[in-house]
Amino acid sequence: MYDVIVIGGGAAGMMAAVFCAKGGSNTLLIEKNEKLGKKLYITGKGRCNVTSSCDEDKLLDGIVSNPKFLYSAFSQFSNKDMIEFLNANGLETVAEQGERIFPKSGKSSDVIKLFSNLLNKCNVEIMLNTEVKNICVKDGEIWGVVINNNQTLQSKNVIIATGGASYPLTGSTGDGYIFAKNTGHNIIKPYPALVPMEVEQKSLYDLAGLSLKNVEAALYIKNKKVAEKFGEMLFTHDGLSGPIILNLSTLISEYKDVRIDIDLKPALDFEKLDSRILRDFSKFANKDVSNALVELLPSRLIAPVLKLAAIKQDKKVNQISAEERGRLIKILKAMPFYIKNCKGFDEAIITGGGVSIKDIKPSSMESRLVKGLYFAGEVIDVHAITGGYNLQTAFSTAYLAAKSIIKAD
Repeated sequence: MYDVIVIGGGAAGMMAAVFCAKGGSNTLLIEKNEKLGKKLYITGKGRCNVTSSCDEDKLLDGIVSNPKFLYSAFSQFSNKDMIEFLNANGLETVAEQGERIFPKSGKSSDVIKLFSNLLNKCNVEIMLNTEVKNICVKDGEIWGVVINNNQTLQSKNVIIATGGASYPLTGSTGDGYIFAKNTGHNIIKPYPALVPMEVEQKSLYDLAGLSLKNVEAALYIKNKKVAEKFGEMLFTHDGLSGPIILNLSTLISEYKDVRIDIDLKPALDFEKLDSRILRDFSKFANKDVSNALVELLPSRLIAPVLKLAAIKQDKKVNQISAEERGRLIKILKAMPFYIKNCKGFDEAIITGGGVSIKDIKPSSMESRLVKGLYFAGEVIDVHAITGGYNLQTAFSTAYLAAKSIIKAD
């Protein structure tokens, strides 16, 4: 008989298990992979952006879906608490551009090592290569779990920290949604979030691998402007990616009539951009217009920009009319990309949707339907932009679930 069984050995699961055991609970951590932290290992390109260094009262600004639900979790365990927790346990951290916090070593494996050491130190029992098949409920209360050899393990409390459905090769295959649904919880349909986008054929240019900095992307759904993001982006062989594109993807649950306009020169308004182009045209007066834009744009962008502006590449600069120049500026300020779809769960950094927050108590992360059943991390219908906010959500909800169990016991 265990006090707590934690299902899932990722960021939220390891955090929950550590704090349950620290509070004196006899804790079992079950992970279906051969090792802990498999998805955490690849987070931040293997560097692990553990949290954000933003002001604590700004944490909720990074949450895209259901931010108010996380108020208690962040109040109990903030990003500053997370940094302090890591430092106190021997992991130095550094703040990088965009208020992103990383291990000083630049290795996600060091974060996993820290948790592994703490789990050992706190005497958490760990079962690897073990799948939970079912959650047992009796009279509205948690009774235990059934694992893959049909063995039943009894426990007074269970924390579901199985993650979402993104990067399924790491073990995130949506198991938690099944457990939640089977115990009567509502599931908001999961969808890929923080994910690259595929563009329609008419927006596909030979730009794969081209990275742009200091541009602004504006998202339109059904011709209505939804949001805009400033920063870096990347062209792929079939669409768009990079930080600002990934962040905009969190706002799209259905890919119908979606467009992204890229402002290639956000620092210049129409008038200033016109003056800049006139200077370049004066400098290259007898050249083809394509050659006159080499100081304004990356060379690979020139042809598609001119095509969209309906200006022939070999037209001489001194023959460009004011109307054509106006069309050129319009494209430079809003180069349109018509979005066909997003990449799937295989390429999504996180999952949107999940267990409905209406079925979870925000003050404890306990189910409103089953006593002793708790949720932590990505399995819940909350997700955030890039920058460490999603991991902080996992850590904070896990901490709150653990502390609530200890308090209740």
